[in-house]
Amino acid sequence: MSTQALLIVHADVPNEADRASFDQWYDRHLPEALRVFGALRAWRTWSRTDPSKHTAFYEFSSLEAANVAIQSSGNEFDAKWGGRATRTRDIVEVAQRLPN
Repeated sequence: MSTQALLIVHADVPNEADRASFDQWYDRHLPEALRVFGALRAWRTWSRTDPSKHTAFYEFSSLEAANVAIQSSGNEFDAKWGGRATRTRDIVEVAQRLPN
């Protein structure tokens, strides 16, 4: 099964004091989101050029599966981080992959 689409969740955590608790929360959230979304795998990153930028990636075998996942409400994120972090979500379709 190969990757056809990614759900990408960008979060901006501007207050440096919030980043450790954001990490702790996401350590618990990522496995649950992976299961609920039915993704093949998931990973997350912190930017090295802008330390406030966090990105999570969810890998799917089809664009349709990624579209279903993006329909989730995100209430848990909003309830925990609503005033302290902002997020955007995007779906990208794999156009080319090397090596195959």
